[in-house]
Amino acid sequence: MKKTILIVANLDTRGSEFKMVKELIESRGHHALLLDFSMEQEPFFPGDITCEEVAREGGIDDIEEVRQLYRTKRTLATENQITGAIKIVSRLLKEGKLHGVLGVGGGTSTLVSTSIMQSLPFGMPKLMASSMAGHPKYVDKYVGTKDITMLNTVVDVVELNPILEIQLINAVGAICGMVEISPGWEIVFEKPVIAVTSFGFAERAVEPAIHFLREKGFIPVPCHAQGRGDRAMDELIREGWFQGVIDIVSRGIGEELLGGNCAAGNDRLLAASESGIPQVVAPSGLDMLSIGGRPELLNNYKDRPQALIDKLRIEARTSPGELEQMAEIIADRLNCSSAPCAVLIPLKGWSSLDKEGLALYDPEADAFFTSVLKKRLNPNIPVKEVDLHLNTPEFGREAVDLFNKIYKKNQTRS
Repeated sequence: MKKTILIVANLDTRGSEFKMVKELIESRGHHALLLDFSMEQEPFFPGDITCEEVAREGGIDDIEEVRQLYRTKRTLATENQITGAIKIVSRLLKEGKLHGVLGVGGGTSTLVSTSIMQSLPFGMPKLMASSMAGHPKYVDKYVGTKDITMLNTVVDVVELNPILEIQLINAVGAICGMVEISPGWEIVFEKPVIAVTSFGFAERAVEPAIHFLREKGFIPVPCHAQGRGDRAMDELIREGWFQGVIDIVSRGIGEELLGGNCAAGNDRLLAASESGIPQVVAPSGLDMLSIGGRPELLNNYKDRPQALIDKLRIEARTSPGELEQMAEIIADRLNCSSAPCAVLIPLKGWSSLDKEGLALYDPEADAFFTSVLKKRLNPNIPVKEVDLHLNTPEFGREAVDLFNKIYKKNQTRS
């Protein structure tokens, strides 16, 4: 089947690069559709979708107005072209005329291309070839929580040269391969899909929990709770991908509160609560704050017990006062839940770094968290305390058994 790959381009500053990319895609037997979002000047040649069309869809009828804005209020011009391109691409998607997207270029092209990609469904092939892919401060903004693949061209995308040609050939090979092998993004699940938050300091519980969920007829999907993975999980919850959550690693709450490296946004837990799906929450990761590579945090927490994993992963122990705030946030967000939920608390430590004899072990602080949580939670939300360490298979089984119980309760209620 011949498939369509959209190429996002600014043809007023580049030309030969995109001709090469288009020809390579077509040589693979696919249809290459060139969308030109140019804002500076007349393009060297017109795109299949012209910059004039993009401008009109964005709300500005005259491309000359866009060009004037680009010189005086560049952000407004860029936003207009992004808006217009997204409308056009959305229409192509609905008509079944789009199977993958390739962006090629520098800073502006990467912003426009990835903004378009972020509007597209999870699972659709999306590739951005850019010299900006090697810039850590920007990649986070371009990719966010979306399934966008970045290819670092290393050299700038300005006229063809032997080094750039190699990278563009690789980019075309990558997007064509994705499109050719992709099963599509209309995924049908025959069983309920359950998100499970995870990280390395809780893996002895998470891995068995995944196995136990399968035994009970669920499809488990682990989400790495490093700040982005749990944000992505919440987005997927709101999009309807998951029917329940075992939130073993709720660390994003504390990281967001205290400005740690793994901050997960200011709505952690709310996605499940507001979407009406059952959730079990455990406190793994609330016992630590990720401060590696952050001089200001390293200084602020220099007197705290710390666990040094490597130069980027340094975990500082959280205090009773900080845990009190986390307990209040968690309680308030669970109190909003329109579906059954529960909290599962291990009494012997919350992570592999929080056990007797190790730096982050502080059972009194953990117990204080639990006491605050119980007082603030609605009385109909159970808090189950178990005489286990969290990072164990036994805790993983307890979490799945408790989840299965409230899941069935939710099914009966529905």
